[in-house]
Amino acid sequence: MENDKQIGWFSKVAVFSGFFIMGFVDIVGIATNYVKSDFGLSATLSNTIPMMVFIWFALFSIPAGILMGRIGKQKSVLLALIITAVALLIPFVAYRFVWVLVGFSLLGISNTLLQVSLNPLVASLFNREKTASILTAGQFVKSISSLLGPIIAGGMVTAWGDWKLAFPLLAIVTLLPILFLALSGSTDTVGDTNLGTSRTSFSSVLGLLKERPLFLAFLSIILIVGLDVGINTTAPELMMKRAGLELNRAGLASSLYFLAKIAGTLVGSFLLLKVSPIRFLKVSLLLAIAAFVPLTVATEGWILLSAIFIIGLACANLFSIIFSFALNEKPDRSNEVSALMIMGVSGGAVILPLLGMVNDLWGIAASLAILAISLVIILIFIPKKDNHATR
Repeated sequence: MENDKQIGWFSKVAVFSGFFIMGFVDIVGIATNYVKSDFGLSATLSNTIPMMVFIWFALFSIPAGILMGRIGKQKSVLLALIITAVALLIPFVAYRFVWVLVGFSLLGISNTLLQVSLNPLVASLFNREKTASILTAGQFVKSISSLLGPIIAGGMVTAWGDWKLAFPLLAIVTLLPILFLALSGSTDTVGDTNLGTSRTSFSSVLGLLKERPLFLAFLSIILIVGLDVGINTTAPELMMKRAGLELNRAGLASSLYFLAKIAGTLVGSFLLLKVSPIRFLKVSLLLAIAAFVPLTVATEGWILLSAIFIIGLACANLFSIIFSFALNEKPDRSNEVSALMIMGVSGGAVILPLLGMVNDLWGIAASLAILAISLVIILIFIPKKDNHATR
């Protein structure tokens, strides 16, 4: 418990507030639907919007890890928050398709830096056996802000007729964690001094792929994020086509998904202190796979919403558990491991264009089937024994 006591509550709040801002990137899901409607885009072209966000997780993760090694984790988090505030203002100030892509690209860069630096920073503040639970708690905070995005956008349409007003509001909220971190003491030296002390480089990060557990964790992260963004983007369209809802109401399906993730991460943060992470992961995957059956074929709104909720609940802890497996596999190289795992977040860029093309060619049910197959693959990839997160 020594690591838990070396940092004050204000600094902990300051660090964890970064997870709240991290969730702002998920506004890209409902924003894609609005931009598609405003500019008359096809599904394939509209899916380039979230692709411009998540492609940066592939391109910038290793440079972010190198930068973090030079300026420290906390300063990297602070820089990421500042860039996020700027990125959120661009689509509001200049609402043209090209500037939407520019703003979301910058949002992807800042979120990459934030995820690369924040996860190992938080992990270093607590004992290793708590890694899965602590990162899950961070995902709980992130899910709250992810939930608010579609609600705020819809509320802006209802109140002022302009969904884009959500962007300056989120930018203002981002200023609070910036202030918290600026006022808090340094946390880079708190915790396990052996955690993440190696020097990060392109070769050292990519070299981790030679380690089979890390390679499988990397592929699992790709599929998990692709699933998350795929559901977030597809759910409103599904409710419009199957249940006949308007976009403003259909967007609440994304909010329901993130509400389920909030509940899932809240429960998971406690259960993972007592339950085997591997067993927890297997049960979660099987439950989510089963929920895709009614989601693919049903036409009743309540069945679709129930399936979306179950998938969000079951998938809420996948990312944090897999991430904790990776960190605990090489705790002395957490900077490099974090850069590699966040590079896997580019799965959002890899899978979304595929979903868009499949949707255009064969319909939304076929694109949902791809997401279900992703879960089956993750189930095959997970370790057979709990020899990482609990050792």
